[in-house]
Amino acid sequence: MKILLTGCKGQVGYELARSLQSCGEVIALDRSGMDLSDLDAVRDVIRAVRPALIVNAAAFTAVDQAEREPALAMRVNGEAPGVMAEEAARLGAAMIHYSTDYVFDGEKAGGYLETDATGPLNVYGHSKLAGERAVQAVGIPHLILRTSWVYGMRGKNFLLTVRRLAQERDELRIVADQHGAPTWSRTIADTTANIVAQLGDPHSSRQAWQAASGIYHLAAQGQTTWHGFAQAVVAGISAAGLPEAGVPAAGKPRVVPIASSEYPDSAQRPRHSVLSCERLKNRFCRLPDWQAALKLSQE
Repeated sequence: MKILLTGCKGQVGYELARSLQSCGEVIALDRSGMDLSDLDAVRDVIRAVRPALIVNAAAFTAVDQAEREPALAMRVNGEAPGVMAEEAARLGAAMIHYSTDYVFDGEKAGGYLETDATGPLNVYGHSKLAGERAVQAVGIPHLILRTSWVYGMRGKNFLLTVRRLAQERDELRIVADQHGAPTWSRTIADTTANIVAQLGDPHSSRQAWQAASGIYHLAAQGQTTWHGFAQAVVAGISAAGLPEAGVPAAGKPRVVPIASSEYPDSAQRPRHSVLSCERLKNRFCRLPDWQAALKLSQE
């Protein structure tokens, strides 16, 4: 099976380039190989590669910058996935596309289901929702995997920012009124490879892909706040558990909880974006707890 992977230098794409090796021949492209802001180039590359499966890990992920560049965010996140799906239809291929918890407004108390009404609060969320709908509209076999609070050991993400600031400051002021599930990029990649292995080559297993098609929530189990996540990063996860709120480990900075209103963001974030992953668990596999995954990611 020939797999075209986009965004191979990003947090998730980097891990996918390795995890998918057991599933087939992976053609891994970064922005220089496929720039999603150039829709004609997207078409040309797919027609040249002729994959059986497109795995789209490329995206405009700078949430605040999207407020300043809405047209670019919509082209990359909203329009390009639709073009990929159209080209997949020409080839009889399937597609895996990644989306986000930010398609929701954060007003639900419990975990969001795939069937819950969407209501993005920012440009990024609107652009990602547009991408979901563009893929769905084409009607190809597809999986849309919504994830949340992605981190890894490369690129720009909350984990690496906290690790850096912990070396520079005596106190970290972190938002404590937004709830979600930090999800390791390697967990996302390994789960994706597991799913692909179960479904097989779309050319020979098209019926299985069609039967499985749809939206799945793919996020770590459990939930925390950005403040709780920062505490775990600073203190480390151990058998002793997390330190009490605001109590630093020896030689570590204090992690002080603040309200969202005290942090100057351009884009509004949902207050509660925990995703229920029961559908993924029942169909494919169960994901680890966020604390267990975080511990593994730092070993």
